[in-house]
Amino acid sequence: MRRREFITLIGAAMARPCAAHTQQSSLPVIGFMSARSPEDSVHELAAFLNGLEAGSFVDGRNVKIEYRWARGDYGLLSMLAAELVQQRVNILVATGGDASARAAKAATSAIPIVFTSGGDPIEAGFVQSLNRPGGNATGFAVLSSGEMETKRLDLLRAVVPEILLFGAMINPKFPPAVGQLRDMEAAASKIGRRLLIAKASNDAELDVAFATLLRERIGALVVASDPYFDTRRTRIIAFAAEHRLPAIYQWRQYADEGGLISYGPSITEAYRQVGIYAGRILNGAKPADLPVTRPTKFDFVINLRTAKALGLEIPPTVSALADEVIE
Repeated sequence: MRRREFITLIGAAMARPCAAHTQQSSLPVIGFMSARSPEDSVHELAAFLNGLEAGSFVDGRNVKIEYRWARGDYGLLSMLAAELVQQRVNILVATGGDASARAAKAATSAIPIVFTSGGDPIEAGFVQSLNRPGGNATGFAVLSSGEMETKRLDLLRAVVPEILLFGAMINPKFPPAVGQLRDMEAAASKIGRRLLIAKASNDAELDVAFATLLRERIGALVVASDPYFDTRRTRIIAFAAEHRLPAIYQWRQYADEGGLISYGPSITEAYRQVGIYAGRILNGAKPADLPVTRPTKFDFVINLRTAKALGLEIPPTVSALADEVIE
């Protein structure tokens, strides 16, 4: 399905009038909430629906999905979760990071929750353990933070070994941000690089962050994993391109859309697993008995077109590590 057609389909689904709910009152309802936006989640949604279909559930046929999007504004998540709980959905799917999962957990202790978590779901209080979650929640621990930030910094250093000052963009309102900052600063110190931190959680702060990075003359950029940044990835990629900054990102979609490098777990696989779990719960499984799943696939993608535009030659030792090279 083409991107535009898929967005149109999702838009139509979200715009269904209340009458449709009455007509389909016999169908189970999934409340799908995200810290991201639908326009930036096309592939992720397709993967979720694919996973749901693996359990023989298709939206509009034998299940109904109610969508809610925060579009990078974490302050909206509690309200979105409350709306879905008031509608008495059968399952609450909380995606787009820990802030979404936390809002869902605060909204209900009875409705089953399937989440994506960027950090440690035990430390966050979402589950009691990974193998036996207990309570009403389970999901997929994306592990996009922490050690992933360290690995990304090291990969970028390997591409531009002559750069001594790196910039890092972090959203202070993203729950794992404290750990991200700690791990990135430790990694920079270990490899003998200085790190300039630029913080942004909204568009005005993003403009300030861009200006700060330019003023301090960073030589390369690490964009920390964060759903808000995902909703603004076109702007961030364009900023790096305009100012000829080698940059590394978390999801392969950044490299697909013109970013230099991406490294991280497969986000589409995470959403597919969430869809599978939603289907299993609709078929009678309990979240407490479904182990939290973790990544088994990681994508390291290099965009050689972008490298050429930046005047960079990717070292053969780095290219050899790539899962995919975009030429």
